[in-house]
Amino acid sequence: MNLYRSAQAVAGASGDDMIDWQSAADAAKAATEPGSLDVSPAEREAYARDVREARAAIRTVSGADFDVPDTIEIQNRHHWIDANIATFERVMGTLEEQVQTGMFPGVAQTINTGTMTVLLAFLGRNVLGQYDPLLLAETPADDHALYFVRPNILNAADKLDVDADRFRRWIAFHEVTHAAEFGAAPWLSDHLETRMEHGIAALSDGSFDRQSFRELDAAMTVVEGYAELLMDHAFDDEYADLRRKLDQRRQGRGPLQKLFRRLLGLGLKERQYERGKGFFEDVVSARDLETASLVWERPENLPTHDELDQPGLWLRRIER
Repeated sequence: MNLYRSAQAVAGASGDDMIDWQSAADAAKAATEPGSLDVSPAEREAYARDVREARAAIRTVSGADFDVPDTIEIQNRHHWIDANIATFERVMGTLEEQVQTGMFPGVAQTINTGTMTVLLAFLGRNVLGQYDPLLLAETPADDHALYFVRPNILNAADKLDVDADRFRRWIAFHEVTHAAEFGAAPWLSDHLETRMEHGIAALSDGSFDRQSFRELDAAMTVVEGYAELLMDHAFDDEYADLRRKLDQRRQGRGPLQKLFRRLLGLGLKERQYERGKGFFEDVVSARDLETASLVWERPENLPTHDELDQPGLWLRRIER
């Protein structure tokens, strides 16, 4: 880690965009230890086996026919930053096209680049695994991707005092559940992309598209909640202890880290998980897993915000 080189990269931001993306990536990597990627052939096969077995188990439980990416990427932290910088650039593209940089464009760009650097560095040190549907990708060839950030997985397993192989397998199952969701609902990527684009475009015009963000939040709540539902039925081991230890770890974070996670919206993700999990638990309790899976049949089947808190309303609408 070289904080001086990181600061140099931010200070050297250039170009006409709101953010110098290459400088942000360089600075984030300079501020982040890459971590070990000394993966033995046996460990590499273990990752692949976990993904294969997760896919088979989740297909059996959900009935969804889906594929996982052809290549499973075992990454260090720098690899994760490189893989995600393009995603952030795509998401911010609409905003960049419409926002004026103001009287001091160089200063604004340096501040924006520094902010993105901090974001990438923080996530690069904390993300464990990621199913990436490559939203807003420019070409059809950009299909989907599955990443495992090995140094973070090993570090988290050590801090949680859990078996690293079991923890890695749990992460694999969780990420493959997301692949199942996007496979079961081919329309889901477009649904999310449209609401992201509308919301960002409104922000760039100085307004707030409340409906787009509410629909995006509801959809992501369903994504997180359904993933937990599949995990409950598909994972081949008890994992309540893993979830409990992760929750305890979150609660034990310092005030600064808690604030930072809130600013990044990571607290929202945790709320989506809890709310979505509760919705699907109630639906399955009242009906069954097959009924819960109707959320992926078409966009209109996604629950509204009110229905997420009152699953009975969703059931009555779907079963009419």
